[in-house]
Amino acid sequence: MNTSIVGRHINLTDAIKDYINSSVEVFKKYNLDIISVTSTISADEKQGKKAFTFEFTLNIANIDTVVVKQKDKDLYAAIDIAVDRVSKVLRRHHDKIASHKATKLSEIVISEVEDKIAKELEKFEDEIIPQRLNSYKPIDIEEALEELKNSTAQFKVFYDKDDNMRVLYKASVEGKFGLY
Repeated sequence: MNTSIVGRHINLTDAIKDYINSSVEVFKKYNLDIISVTSTISADEKQGKKAFTFEFTLNIANIDTVVVKQKDKDLYAAIDIAVDRVSKVLRRHHDKIASHKATKLSEIVISEVEDKIAKELEKFEDEIIPQRLNSYKPIDIEEALEELKNSTAQFKVFYDKDDNMRVLYKASVEGKFGLY
């Protein structure tokens, strides 16, 4: 990462340069490919009041340039606030990249699970015969109960008069039925 410090209308002391360089080191923890960081300090004096404008310009690979400007009466406060703002941008981008990697990883896991399920189903291909559920006209619950009593089936799926899909089944207690 290339770093440069530019001072406009201000003398850059070694203390200021060291403080900026130590602040820039914080950006490395986000593991982004930062190409260069340009720090610009400007001193403005209006109506007898002195103010500093601090600007970070970061060139990051695969991202647009990030520019953060901060104005304050205290130079060190302006630097700290600008560092916090840049850190927020970098953290968001880092989290975005990390979440996309997690999404890709979960897609791989899902495809592996689907492959395992397909292999398991192949084992039972001779035992399981798919049946198509015929949707008849809606019937009363009493009619479905009579049909279930007169058949050897364990359950009956049907639509009731309110067009709700229902399941009537033989309960474990003899002579009793359940309804979903």
